[in-house]
Amino acid sequence: MALALAATLGLAALCWGFMAQTMGDMQMGPAASPGPFPAFIAMWIAMMAAMMLPGIAPTVVKTARDGASGPAVLGFVAAYLIVWAAIGLPVYLLYQPHGTTMAGIVTMAAGLYEFTPIKKEARRRCCRGPLSSGLECGFFCVVMTIGLMATQIAIVIMSLGWMAVVTLIICAQKLMPPRALIDTVLALALIGLGLAILAVPEHVPGLMPAM
Repeated sequence: MALALAATLGLAALCWGFMAQTMGDMQMGPAASPGPFPAFIAMWIAMMAAMMLPGIAPTVVKTARDGASGPAVLGFVAAYLIVWAAIGLPVYLLYQPHGTTMAGIVTMAAGLYEFTPIKKEARRRCCRGPLSSGLECGFFCVVMTIGLMATQIAIVIMSLGWMAVVTLIICAQKLMPPRALIDTVLALALIGLGLAILAVPEHVPGLMPAM
């Protein structure tokens, strides 16, 4: 169990290090192009491993505690990451350079999504199970975090600062039981952020308004 936890968090740490070294002060704002697909998907997979693995560490430990062998635990994590890697394809195909208006609308929609039963059920399944496989865990985690990830993609798809903020929120939602007040504050904060992007984009940290 300790080995499973160390391996999961260690892989996440390695990916954070890779992202920090590769990205540096990079800020791919709304007007930026995602670039060639091979480079994008490599960065996307590393980013997803860095952001998502810390939040599923307890699930990985539980899988090991329930008697799964080392290869089975490794397969669980690999399957989980395969789901996120697959999400990178539609992100790449659908992403278009855009302005701050679209970024603001997407961010407000993400805030509204926090109130939906779909989000609440996906959070329950992703965090509490039961989960039969890494694929299932990945699916529910995608549904749970889609609003937050859409916000990051819409504002600045590759930014260490925004990665850290979104990772902290995702980990908090995965590791802490739901609290109506906290969840409402987060949803309203996203809506407020969306309004700020529309009204005063130059004052939103990390946002690079389209010219």
